[in-house]
Amino acid sequence: MNEMAEFSPVQLATIPVGEYADLFSVLGMHEVNGKLVVRCYLPGALAVRVCVRNDETVLVNLQDYGNGLFAAVVPRRRKRFHYVLQVDYPQLSTTLYDPYQYGSLLSGEDIYLFAEGKQEQAYRFLGANWREVDGVEGVWFGVWAPNARQVSLLGDFNHWNGSVHGLRFHPGAGIWEIFIPGVAPGAHYKFRIVGQDGVVRLKADPYAKAMQPAPDNASLVPSPQQFDWQDANWLAQRRTTPWHVSAMSIYEVHLPSWRRGDSNRYLNYAELADTLIPYALEMGFTHLQFMPISEYPFDGSWGYQPVGLYAPTYRLGEANQLKYFINACHQAGLGVLLDWVPAHFPTDEHGLVRFDGSCLYEHEDPRLGYHPDWNTLIYNYGRPEVLSFLFSNARYWLEEFHFDGLRIDAVSSMLYLDYSREPGQWLPNEFGGRENLLAIHFLRELNARLYCSVPGICMIAEESTAWPGVTRPTNENGLGFGFKWNMGWMNDSLNYLQKDPIYRKFHHHQITFSLMYCFSEQFILSLSHDEVVHGKGSLINKIPGDRWQKMATLRAFYGLMWGHPGKKLLFMGNEFAQWREWNHDQSLDWHLTGEDDHTGMQRWIADLNRLYRQHPALTERDDSPGSFGWLDCDNAEQSIFVFIRYAQEYQQHLIFVVNMTPQTHHGYRVGVPLNGAYREVLNSDSHFYGGSNQGVGTALESEPHHWQGMANSVVMVVPPLGCVVLAPECEHASR
Repeated sequence: MNEMAEFSPVQLATIPVGEYADLFSVLGMHEVNGKLVVRCYLPGALAVRVCVRNDETVLVNLQDYGNGLFAAVVPRRRKRFHYVLQVDYPQLSTTLYDPYQYGSLLSGEDIYLFAEGKQEQAYRFLGANWREVDGVEGVWFGVWAPNARQVSLLGDFNHWNGSVHGLRFHPGAGIWEIFIPGVAPGAHYKFRIVGQDGVVRLKADPYAKAMQPAPDNASLVPSPQQFDWQDANWLAQRRTTPWHVSAMSIYEVHLPSWRRGDSNRYLNYAELADTLIPYALEMGFTHLQFMPISEYPFDGSWGYQPVGLYAPTYRLGEANQLKYFINACHQAGLGVLLDWVPAHFPTDEHGLVRFDGSCLYEHEDPRLGYHPDWNTLIYNYGRPEVLSFLFSNARYWLEEFHFDGLRIDAVSSMLYLDYSREPGQWLPNEFGGRENLLAIHFLRELNARLYCSVPGICMIAEESTAWPGVTRPTNENGLGFGFKWNMGWMNDSLNYLQKDPIYRKFHHHQITFSLMYCFSEQFILSLSHDEVVHGKGSLINKIPGDRWQKMATLRAFYGLMWGHPGKKLLFMGNEFAQWREWNHDQSLDWHLTGEDDHTGMQRWIADLNRLYRQHPALTERDDSPGSFGWLDCDNAEQSIFVFIRYAQEYQQHLIFVVNMTPQTHHGYRVGVPLNGAYREVLNSDSHFYGGSNQGVGTALESEPHHWQGMANSVVMVVPPLGCVVLAPECEHASR
């Protein structure tokens, strides 16, 4: 009777060497001529017996066909049943669940949405996911490899034998899957993919939720332990917060180098929660923004060349530890944003490049698929399954980790087909233009979907050109971002800062020009990591002059920045004026904060943030041209800028007076709207911040002297390289 269970000569020859493509058609339990047949492949086994699950009664001893292949007809059984295999090895006997007895776990809806490019939660059925099937716990593995001839799994659980666990193929979706009981959390695994070219490729899981530290590159089975979130109040508040007219002061952090432990080791998330969170709160920031934390092999990429887009980097801890950190941030009232990289991916062989032997995630044509600036590959946004991969990854970070928003890196490189390319190195779109229509569609869909799926988040674009409508809603033909980095303001401002004060009068427009367009988009004023690397020097060292002048200039500039319309972003180290350029391989120079002028800079930033968070003039109408007015934008000769910020209530205004030369001005007249006393809210020249204490604490009584377009004015001392912020003493004073 066992003739019905026999293997064919091809099966006997190819299964043990991993060359049989469809193991599910052979192994497991099958009906043959009305009989139930069980076949299995267990390399190294001496004997195998079939038992009913939860019953040690042996139903049949499988016949040994050599090379680990066993099979037999199950007597006296007509209906399928759950079974286990009792296996004798030379050194032990054990009981195993046969993975080939389980059917497909994929749903038709999941397959449809994935293939249509509309799937936002592909990480729930691709990668390694814990499942309970027929009362048995195990890990469900899935991978998209439509052009592969064969896909199998190798890992700790099968002694890295790629012939043992062959995956079931779904031709309509291009997805391969298998459910394996008994896999341990943290188990290492890779996909063994045989392409149509016959080449065997060992690939990391694109949907892996954890990965080995470089230079190793295996994926890891995640922990099944669920995290107990306690930030419901924060999420509820987030849903109703109008971010465009709320305070948003962002502290950009490279977590591996913000602070280091003994022997230059990375701090873990628990240690960061104990140090970074209270520090950010003390400094008055509203949000942290992490530079990319998706797994990346090369430290020097800072995370901008990720291989494991779904895997939080091993450098700082496991996924639940990251959730612990974010949960602690939310409980403390601190938002957390994530730098996300959907523009390109690196060419590491274990990654996405030619994943199944074909250009699956990238374009075949290098004029579309290769990025010359970074030697990376560009995602094919025209492929629906790639869209599902990226949509799902964005939602994964927002939904599973409770991030409050994503900052999209290198948007400009996505929007233009000729970005960093010479003539002949790029292909025009279907209309002959240079706009990347597929990327535009992707960005619009991404923003529309995420704002709908995860309410209350912020989507932020790093876009360095004048592309129109970056923050315009998608239904108004915009890209649909919530905010955009103001790169024009940043470039002009830093160029101005580097000028000797005596020459700044010739570059006055570099400060005033941004007010011509600052309400055309929802802007974030960003002084990011990009401005303090690659020989550009630190912010403080861009400024000419002696030490005192450098510090005073930077304080005055920060005052100008915090008074300027738009949200704020400051890269770590700039808040205490680190002299050294940022180095990702070591901690910030925290010893500097023991010096008075560096401590003064910290105090200045903290007080600017306090004013920004508390005063309605800086937030209430931040997206409206009516919130800002120049009192004097033409005093280039003295390099003085005077402007007013308005709240909804006219009386709740603030006046900024900024002097960008070392000359003190006594008896300087400034126009004010109200008749009455004005008080000094902040003065960057205070001894408290490291200044010379010019004009500090002086009471200012307005006079009915028309000046700078105002019916009243005050006479004040304008400190050298200083910023003074004035507010009416009585917010109900008369005009």
